[in-house]
Amino acid sequence: MMMARPIPVLAEPAPLIVAIATTGRPGILRDTLRHLSTLGDRPDLVVVSIAGPGDFEDGTDDFPFPLRVLEGPQGLCAQRNAVLEALGASGVLVFLDDDFLPAEGFMQATRQAFARDPEVVMTTGHVIADGILGPGLDHAAGLRLLAGDTPASGQPEEVHNGYGCNMAVRLAAVARTRLRFDTTLPRYGWLEDVDFSRRLAAAGRIVKDPAMRGVHLGTKTGRSRGVPLGYSQIANPVYLIRKGSMAPRRALRMMLRNCLANLGKSLRPEPWVDRRGRLRGNLLALRDLATGRLSPERILEL
Repeated sequence: MMMARPIPVLAEPAPLIVAIATTGRPGILRDTLRHLSTLGDRPDLVVVSIAGPGDFEDGTDDFPFPLRVLEGPQGLCAQRNAVLEALGASGVLVFLDDDFLPAEGFMQATRQAFARDPEVVMTTGHVIADGILGPGLDHAAGLRLLAGDTPASGQPEEVHNGYGCNMAVRLAAVARTRLRFDTTLPRYGWLEDVDFSRRLAAAGRIVKDPAMRGVHLGTKTGRSRGVPLGYSQIANPVYLIRKGSMAPRRALRMMLRNCLANLGKSLRPEPWVDRRGRLRGNLLALRDLATGRLSPERILEL
Protein backbone atom coordinates (compact mmCIF):
# COMPACT_ATOMS: atom_id res chain seq x y z
CA MET A 1 0.00 0.00 0.00
CA MET A 2 1.43 3.35 -1.05
CA MET A 3 0.19 6.70 0.20
CA ALA A 4 -3.58 6.29 0.47
CA ARG A 5 -4.42 9.92 -0.30
CA PRO A 6 -2.29 13.00 -0.94
CA ILE A 7 -1.24 15.16 1.99
CA PRO A 8 -3.87 17.93 2.16
CA VAL A 9 -2.97 21.59 1.88
CA LEU A 10 -3.76 22.95 5.33
CA ALA A 11 -4.92 26.50 5.80
CA GLU A 12 -3.19 29.11 7.91
CA PRO A 13 -2.51 29.69 10.70
CA ALA A 14 0.41 27.32 10.50
CA PRO A 15 -0.86 23.81 11.18
CA LEU A 16 0.33 21.34 13.78
CA ILE A 17 0.98 17.92 12.27
CA VAL A 18 1.75 14.68 14.15
CA ALA A 19 3.98 12.09 12.47
CA ILE A 20 4.25 8.51 13.72
CA ALA A 21 6.74 6.08 12.18
CA THR A 22 5.84 2.50 13.04
CA THR A 23 6.76 -1.05 12.08
CA GLY A 24 5.13 -4.31 13.17
CA ARG A 25 2.97 -2.87 15.99
CA PRO A 26 -0.46 -2.14 14.51
CA GLY A 27 -2.34 -2.70 17.77
CA ILE A 28 -0.13 -0.30 19.70
CA LEU A 29 -0.47 2.27 16.94
CA ARG A 30 -4.26 1.93 16.96
CA ASP A 31 -4.41 2.54 20.73
CA THR A 32 -2.26 5.65 20.36
CA LEU A 33 -4.41 7.03 17.53
CA ARG A 34 -7.52 6.45 19.62
CA HIS A 35 -5.88 8.31 22.49
CA LEU A 36 -5.06 11.26 20.22
CA SER A 37 -8.78 11.32 19.34
CA THR A 38 -9.69 12.01 22.97
CA LEU A 39 -7.59 15.16 23.30
CA GLY A 40 -9.38 18.48 23.47
CA ASP A 41 -6.73 20.15 21.31
CA ARG A 42 -6.07 17.74 18.47
CA PRO A 43 -3.50 17.92 15.70
CA ASP A 44 -4.59 19.35 12.37
CA LEU A 45 -3.27 16.25 10.60
CA VAL A 46 -1.78 12.89 11.58
CA VAL A 47 0.63 11.16 9.19
CA VAL A 48 1.49 7.50 9.81
CA SER A 49 4.66 6.26 8.10
CA ILE A 50 4.80 2.50 7.62
CA ALA A 51 7.06 -0.04 5.91
CA GLY A 52 4.38 -2.54 4.89
CA PRO A 53 0.60 -3.05 4.79
CA GLY A 54 0.65 -5.08 8.02
CA ASP A 55 1.93 -2.09 9.99
CA PHE A 56 -1.42 -0.33 9.91
CA GLU A 57 -4.85 -1.80 10.61
CA ASP A 58 -7.23 0.04 8.32
CA GLY A 59 -10.29 -0.42 10.53
CA THR A 60 -13.54 1.43 10.85
CA ASP A 61 -12.33 4.14 13.23
CA ASP A 62 -13.64 7.58 12.38
CA PHE A 63 -10.84 9.78 13.70
CA PRO A 64 -11.65 13.44 14.42
CA PHE A 65 -8.60 14.59 12.42
CA PRO A 66 -7.35 13.94 8.89
CA LEU A 67 -5.22 10.79 8.76
CA ARG A 68 -2.78 9.94 5.97
CA VAL A 69 -0.70 6.79 5.59
CA LEU A 70 2.67 6.69 3.80
CA GLU A 71 4.52 3.53 2.86
CA GLY A 72 8.23 3.34 2.08
CA PRO A 73 11.54 1.74 3.07
CA GLN A 74 11.80 0.30 6.57
CA GLY A 75 13.80 2.06 9.26
CA LEU A 76 12.97 4.89 11.64
CA CYS A 77 15.10 7.46 9.79
CA ALA A 78 13.78 6.50 6.35
CA GLN A 79 10.19 6.48 7.56
CA ARG A 80 10.51 9.89 9.18
CA ASN A 81 12.16 11.23 6.03
CA ALA A 82 9.16 10.02 4.02
CA VAL A 83 7.00 12.36 6.10
CA LEU A 84 9.36 15.31 5.61
CA GLU A 85 9.39 14.71 1.86
CA ALA A 86 5.58 14.71 1.75
CA LEU A 87 5.06 17.94 3.70
CA GLY A 88 5.60 21.57 2.84
CA ALA A 89 7.45 24.22 4.80
CA SER A 90 4.51 25.58 6.80
CA GLY A 91 3.67 24.70 10.37
CA VAL A 92 5.00 22.49 13.13
CA LEU A 93 5.67 18.77 12.84
CA VAL A 94 5.54 16.66 16.00
CA PHE A 95 7.40 13.35 15.83
CA LEU A 96 5.83 10.87 18.26
CA ASP A 97 6.76 7.25 18.87
CA ASP A 98 3.87 4.86 18.26
CA ASP A 99 3.74 4.23 22.03
CA PHE A 100 3.91 7.82 23.28
CA LEU A 101 0.72 9.15 24.89
CA PRO A 102 0.62 12.95 25.02
CA ALA A 103 -1.21 14.51 27.92
CA GLU A 104 -4.14 16.90 27.53
CA GLY A 105 -2.58 20.25 26.67
CA PHE A 106 0.47 18.82 24.90
CA MET A 107 -0.59 20.05 21.46
CA GLN A 108 -1.63 23.48 22.69
CA ALA A 109 1.67 23.90 24.55
CA THR A 110 3.56 22.92 21.40
CA ARG A 111 1.69 25.47 19.32
CA GLN A 112 2.41 28.17 21.90
CA ALA A 113 6.11 27.32 22.22
CA PHE A 114 6.70 27.96 18.52
CA ALA A 115 4.35 30.95 18.30
CA ARG A 116 5.93 32.93 21.12
CA ASP A 117 9.57 32.52 20.06
CA PRO A 118 10.48 32.62 16.37
CA GLU A 119 14.02 31.44 17.19
CA VAL A 120 12.77 28.06 18.47
CA VAL A 121 13.30 25.36 15.83
CA MET A 122 12.72 22.30 18.02
CA THR A 123 10.85 21.52 21.22
CA THR A 124 10.69 18.41 23.34
CA GLY A 125 8.48 17.65 26.30
CA HIS A 126 8.58 16.29 29.83
CA VAL A 127 8.23 12.52 29.99
CA ILE A 128 6.11 11.76 33.06
CA ALA A 129 7.13 8.09 32.98
CA ASP A 130 9.38 6.23 30.56
CA GLY A 131 8.74 2.51 30.21
CA ILE A 132 11.88 2.13 28.10
CA LEU A 133 13.84 2.22 31.38
CA GLY A 134 12.01 -0.85 32.71
CA PRO A 135 9.75 -3.66 31.54
CA GLY A 136 7.50 -1.25 29.71
CA LEU A 137 4.00 0.03 30.42
CA ASP A 138 0.72 -1.11 28.93
CA HIS A 139 -1.77 1.35 27.51
CA ALA A 140 -4.03 1.29 30.58
CA ALA A 141 -1.11 2.03 32.90
CA GLY A 142 -0.10 4.94 30.68
CA LEU A 143 -3.59 6.41 30.87
CA ARG A 144 -3.60 6.10 34.67
CA LEU A 145 -0.29 7.96 34.85
CA LEU A 146 -1.67 10.73 32.64
CA ALA A 147 -4.79 10.99 34.81
CA GLY A 148 -2.69 11.34 37.97
CA ASP A 149 -0.27 13.89 36.56
CA THR A 150 -0.22 17.48 37.78
CA PRO A 151 0.51 20.05 35.08
CA ALA A 152 3.80 21.81 35.78
CA SER A 153 4.61 25.49 35.73
CA GLY A 154 7.86 26.94 34.53
CA GLN A 155 9.42 28.31 31.40
CA PRO A 156 10.97 26.36 28.55
CA GLU A 157 14.70 25.82 28.95
CA GLU A 158 17.33 25.33 26.30
CA VAL A 159 18.54 21.73 25.93
CA HIS A 160 21.16 19.86 23.92
CA ASN A 161 18.75 17.73 21.92
CA GLY A 162 15.18 16.59 21.60
CA TYR A 163 14.06 13.16 22.81
CA GLY A 164 12.97 11.15 19.78
CA CYS A 165 9.78 9.78 21.34
CA ASN A 166 8.37 13.32 21.41
CA MET A 167 10.04 16.14 19.56
CA ALA A 168 8.56 18.89 17.40
CA VAL A 169 10.25 20.86 14.65
CA ARG A 170 9.50 24.07 12.78
CA LEU A 171 9.03 22.92 9.20
CA ALA A 172 10.30 26.20 7.77
CA ALA A 173 13.66 25.65 9.50
CA VAL A 174 13.86 22.07 8.24
CA ALA A 175 13.06 23.21 4.71
CA ARG A 176 15.60 26.04 4.90
CA THR A 177 18.39 23.73 6.04
CA ARG A 178 17.20 20.78 3.88
CA LEU A 179 17.81 18.47 6.82
CA ARG A 180 16.87 14.81 6.77
CA PHE A 181 17.39 11.97 9.23
CA ASP A 182 20.58 10.02 8.54
CA THR A 183 19.68 6.63 7.05
CA THR A 184 23.20 5.39 7.77
CA LEU A 185 21.61 4.72 11.18
CA PRO A 186 19.36 1.82 10.11
CA ARG A 187 16.37 0.10 11.72
CA TYR A 188 15.54 1.90 14.98
CA GLY A 189 18.12 4.63 14.23
CA TRP A 190 19.61 4.75 17.73
CA LEU A 191 20.73 8.36 18.51
CA GLU A 192 19.00 9.71 15.41
CA ASP A 193 17.37 12.31 17.67
CA VAL A 194 20.75 13.63 18.86
CA ASP A 195 22.14 13.78 15.33
CA PHE A 196 19.10 15.56 13.87
CA SER A 197 18.86 17.93 16.84
CA ARG A 198 22.47 19.05 16.71
CA ARG A 199 22.36 19.69 12.99
CA LEU A 200 19.10 21.64 13.32
CA ALA A 201 20.56 23.63 16.23
CA ALA A 202 22.54 25.67 13.71
CA ALA A 203 19.22 27.22 12.64
CA GLY A 204 17.88 28.21 16.08
CA ARG A 205 17.07 27.16 19.64
CA ILE A 206 16.11 23.74 21.02
CA VAL A 207 13.98 23.91 24.16
CA LYS A 208 12.32 21.55 26.61
CA ASP A 209 8.87 22.77 27.60
CA PRO A 210 7.44 21.48 30.91
CA ALA A 211 3.92 22.10 29.61
CA MET A 212 4.44 19.46 26.91
CA ARG A 213 3.85 16.31 28.92
CA GLY A 214 3.26 12.67 28.16
CA VAL A 215 4.01 9.03 28.90
CA HIS A 216 6.37 6.87 26.85
CA LEU A 217 5.13 3.30 27.24
CA GLY A 218 8.43 1.79 26.10
CA THR A 219 6.57 -1.22 24.72
CA LYS A 220 9.00 -4.07 24.12
CA THR A 221 7.00 -5.71 21.31
CA GLY A 222 8.74 -5.29 17.97
CA ARG A 223 11.97 -3.87 19.39
CA SER A 224 15.40 -4.99 18.28
CA ARG A 225 17.24 -8.01 19.62
CA GLY A 226 20.16 -7.47 21.96
CA VAL A 227 23.11 -8.04 19.59
CA PRO A 228 22.20 -5.34 17.03
CA LEU A 229 21.39 -2.84 19.77
CA GLY A 230 24.65 -3.60 21.59
CA TYR A 231 26.54 -3.08 18.34
CA SER A 232 24.74 0.24 17.78
CA GLN A 233 25.69 1.37 21.29
CA ILE A 234 29.27 1.56 20.03
CA ALA A 235 28.97 2.05 16.27
CA ASN A 236 26.47 4.91 16.28
CA PRO A 237 28.29 7.19 18.75
CA VAL A 238 31.60 6.60 16.95
CA TYR A 239 29.93 7.44 13.64
CA LEU A 240 28.44 10.64 15.08
CA ILE A 241 31.82 11.67 16.52
CA ARG A 242 33.36 11.32 13.07
CA LYS A 243 30.43 13.18 11.55
CA GLY A 244 30.75 16.01 14.05
CA SER A 245 27.24 15.90 15.49
CA MET A 246 28.25 14.38 18.84
CA ALA A 247 31.00 15.58 21.17
CA PRO A 248 33.68 12.92 21.81
CA ARG A 249 33.48 13.25 25.60
CA ARG A 250 29.70 12.88 25.60
CA ALA A 251 29.83 9.89 23.25
CA LEU A 252 32.62 8.12 25.14
CA ARG A 253 30.78 8.56 28.43
CA MET A 254 27.65 7.05 26.89
CA MET A 255 29.54 4.09 25.41
CA LEU A 256 31.33 3.36 28.67
CA ARG A 257 28.11 3.55 30.69
CA ASN A 258 26.31 1.13 28.37
CA CYS A 259 29.19 -1.35 28.21
CA LEU A 260 29.57 -1.40 31.98
CA ALA A 261 25.80 -1.84 32.46
CA ASN A 262 25.70 -4.75 30.01
CA LEU A 263 28.75 -6.38 31.59
CA GLY A 264 27.63 -5.89 35.17
CA LYS A 265 24.09 -7.12 34.61
CA SER A 266 24.87 -10.00 32.24
CA LEU A 267 25.09 -12.52 35.11
CA ARG A 268 21.62 -11.62 36.41
CA PRO A 269 19.92 -9.79 33.53
CA GLU A 270 16.53 -8.16 33.77
CA PRO A 271 13.85 -10.35 32.16
CA TRP A 272 13.00 -7.60 29.67
CA VAL A 273 16.59 -6.86 28.54
CA ASP A 274 18.89 -9.11 26.51
CA ARG A 275 22.01 -8.02 28.40
CA ARG A 276 24.17 -10.86 27.10
CA GLY A 277 23.15 -10.10 23.55
CA ARG A 278 23.92 -6.42 24.05
CA LEU A 279 27.30 -7.28 25.56
CA ARG A 280 28.11 -9.52 22.62
CA GLY A 281 27.13 -6.68 20.30
CA ASN A 282 29.39 -4.30 22.24
CA LEU A 283 32.33 -6.70 21.86
CA LEU A 284 31.69 -7.21 18.14
CA ALA A 285 31.65 -3.47 17.63
CA LEU A 286 34.88 -2.95 19.58
CA ARG A 287 36.51 -5.65 17.45
CA ASP A 288 35.31 -3.91 14.29
CA LEU A 289 36.55 -0.58 15.62
CA ALA A 290 40.01 -2.08 16.11
CA THR A 291 40.04 -3.61 12.63
CA GLY A 292 38.59 -0.59 10.81
CA ARG A 293 35.29 -2.28 9.89
CA LEU A 294 33.00 -0.42 12.27
CA SER A 295 29.83 0.95 10.67
CA PRO A 296 26.27 1.48 11.96
CA GLU A 297 24.97 -0.40 8.92
CA ARG A 298 26.73 -3.60 10.01
CA ILE A 299 23.72 -4.40 12.22
CA LEU A 300 21.89 -5.40 9.04
CA GLU A 301 24.29 -8.36 8.83
CA LEU A 302 23.98 -9.44 12.49
